Amino acid sequence: MNWNLPSLAALRILEASARHGSFTRAARELHVTQSAVSRQIHLLEESLNVRLFERSQQRITLTPAGAEYLDKIRGPLDQLQKATLELVTGESSAGVLNVATPPAFGMRWLVPRLPRFQRLHPEIVISLVTRNAVFDFSTEEIDAAFHYGNDDWPNVASMLLTGDKLVLVAARSYLGRIAPIRCPADVVNAVKLQPIRRPNLWRDWLAAADVDEPNPWAGPRFEHYYLIVEAAVAGLGLAILPRVIVADDLELGRLLNPLDVEFDSTDCYRLVYPPSNENDVKLCAFRNWLKTESAGP
Repeated sequence: MNWNLPSLAALRILEASARHGSFTRAARELHVTQSAVSRQIHLLEESLNVRLFERSQQRITLTPAGAEYLDKIRGPLDQLQKATLELVTGESSAGVLNVATPPAFGMRWLVPRLPRFQRLHPEIVISLVTRNAVFDFSTEEIDAAFHYGNDDWPNVASMLLTGDKLVLVAARSYLGRIAPIRCPADVVNAVKLQPIRRPNLWRDWLAAADVDEPNPWAGPRFEHYYLIVEAAVAGLGLAILPRVIVADDLELGRLLNPLDVEFDSTDCYRLVYPPSNENDVKLCAFRNWLKTESAGP
């Protein structure tokens, strides 16, 4: 039976658009125009005779059919990319460890430490991608992933790392424009930078401090922690963040901790991986190195 398969370019655009929830951000990643992305998705929907996305003014979301389709093709797309990379570079996958990380943790904790791992294990090539949400290892070409949460990733082995302390931070420029913050109650009238993926963070923090705040959800919203960090550094408002993410900013004075205390969190960063990977030589080396790094300052 003859069947016209979608082009690889169209499928890449589908994957990027779904991951970003935006045709504009997908276009930026793929170095094409937003209209080109929108047009490709429209043509793909026409050729499949299926609506893949629901459109709104703020965001695009996959339809159930679109989500099911992407879930089925993501693994083959990853395998195609992996096979092509091995062919072009001449490197066998036997020496590659594929790792996923949340963007902020990767940028601010993991990547600055990777040269030390490379010196210890030059035979292992780390292939790093970003993921924010829980995924199914059986459908992705990923060996292990860093996860921020409360040991809530099903059907995986996990290793506790770091990040169970939260800090209240702001730029000196912002703190100079508002009333002094000497206790949690003083933040009520301040601008609160809101993490989209943890919408109740401020509510829970204020409730734990017995502070009555009528609208703890008010404030600018950001999808990623690294965006919140930059917003705080720019003087946009107050942020509650894992200390591990802003340790360097605090040390360099880019951010201040006005309360000069840390708060316990039920969430932390963990390395998770399929139990079948437990004895993989590359992963064992990576885990042992992470134990040393997470025990350090």
